[in-house]
Amino acid sequence: MKRTIPILSLLPMVAPNITHAIEPVKKPNVIIIYADDLGYGDLECYGAKNVKTPNVNQLAKEGIRFTNAHAVAATSTPSRYSLLTGEYAWRKPDTDVAAGNAGMIIRPTQYTMADMFKSAGYATGAFGKWHLGLGDKTGEQDWNAPLPASLGDLGFDYHYIMAATGDRVPCVFIENGQVANYDPSAPIEVSYVRNFEGEPTGRVNPELLYNQKSSHGHDMAIVNGIGRIGFMKGGGKALWKDENIADSITSHAIDFIKQHQDEPFFMYFATNDVHVPRFPHERFKGVTGMGPRGDAIAQFDWCVGELMKTLKELKLDKNTLIILSSDNGAVVDDGYSDQAEELLNGHQPSGPWRGNKYSAFEGGTAIPAIVHWPNGVKGGKTSDVLMSQIDWMASLGELIQAKFPKGSAIDSRNRLGNLLGTDDTHRPWVIEQAANKTLSLRTIDWKYIDPHDGPKMIPWGPKIETGNHPTPQLYNMQADAGEQKNLAEEHPEKVFEFQTLLRKIRNQTDKTAF
Repeated sequence: MKRTIPILSLLPMVAPNITHAIEPVKKPNVIIIYADDLGYGDLECYGAKNVKTPNVNQLAKEGIRFTNAHAVAATSTPSRYSLLTGEYAWRKPDTDVAAGNAGMIIRPTQYTMADMFKSAGYATGAFGKWHLGLGDKTGEQDWNAPLPASLGDLGFDYHYIMAATGDRVPCVFIENGQVANYDPSAPIEVSYVRNFEGEPTGRVNPELLYNQKSSHGHDMAIVNGIGRIGFMKGGGKALWKDENIADSITSHAIDFIKQHQDEPFFMYFATNDVHVPRFPHERFKGVTGMGPRGDAIAQFDWCVGELMKTLKELKLDKNTLIILSSDNGAVVDDGYSDQAEELLNGHQPSGPWRGNKYSAFEGGTAIPAIVHWPNGVKGGKTSDVLMSQIDWMASLGELIQAKFPKGSAIDSRNRLGNLLGTDDTHRPWVIEQAANKTLSLRTIDWKYIDPHDGPKMIPWGPKIETGNHPTPQLYNMQADAGEQKNLAEEHPEKVFEFQTLLRKIRNQTDKTAF
């Protein structure tokens, strides 16, 4: 039987369709669908051109579509760290974009979102992209044996994940702390320092890149005819085929839902589709006319549809809270020659925002966010409430009445009313982190960007503005959402106000400060 809890204090907020407050309400299942590099403008319900996303559209139609939501950072690893711990990644060293052989960035002693759900009686599972390190120390993993530290130490009962991303080795799935479908005839070796003798690389052997060629970088190990970052030897039957990644993580997620249909469950479903290398399954190739990147968005939408179909078949759809979002803004050419730029044909991956992934401008962290929960959310709503993913841990904790250990989720605040559409009060401010760790502070009216002396454009490949400027930047987001006119000299009092606030936030040591 599903566990039940009385949530009398939350009934007006989370279950507006229930008329008798004395009825106990079943704990909702919770699924976070976390896309990779999916931009604000990449979904049809956010104005995307040339790509259809009917399953995501349906979630938006029946739920709440947010137009002013932000990831914590403009790159993957820090965003995921912040989402799952409720702590800004810039507070902790070594939370930059992680190598595939990074040691665990979230340490087993930290309290995670999975721990939170587990403590409240939920079954917990993680699927797809991880990119937060495995094992105790960087570069010392033995991929041929069970890892001594993995997601089971972070509150997840089950996991079927990629160690990092599709463009980084090792190119194998990790299931419950060890390589899935391990092939003893092909022991695995991984290095981010030097190649293994006799192993071809994309740089030396470009003729072996028969599935996708590099535009910049991604010229080390070759797996499945695609160059990667890092060097790898072995793997054999355990090596993934990029075209099957979406099917594989989705089928494992569906199995998890079926296995736990009679108890509350929390699922972290992190897709890889839109991240490079974009190499969708054959059945999606050519469906958008935008090449592999557009077709990968269609494949992501299919994954969403498969999960929804399963929930409906099991009669779990009404009481499953789904949050669909992305880890950072969009990027077009991110290292592979897949014609993503040439085939946009009017499509704007970042929507109305300036900048892209990596950037301090809004396009770096402005992301789609949709909440769907028929039993607790009134559908058909669009909300412009200012929101940050940093708050999702505390907000979901409030929903399930979780208790937080002292010192955990230090930066996460309970904004459950925002998530469920019962409170349109804006968060006072959100913090955004660029790839170079430049911090910005955004309110509903203003955007302040810290000074940085770096280059105006990313120097190593993508044609993306960094947002760097040697002096402070201040933009009026109501009059100038495109961040074109720097008003810092005209409003020194605002600059001082935001600099002071940002300094205090940086020095914050507990939740009572703000």
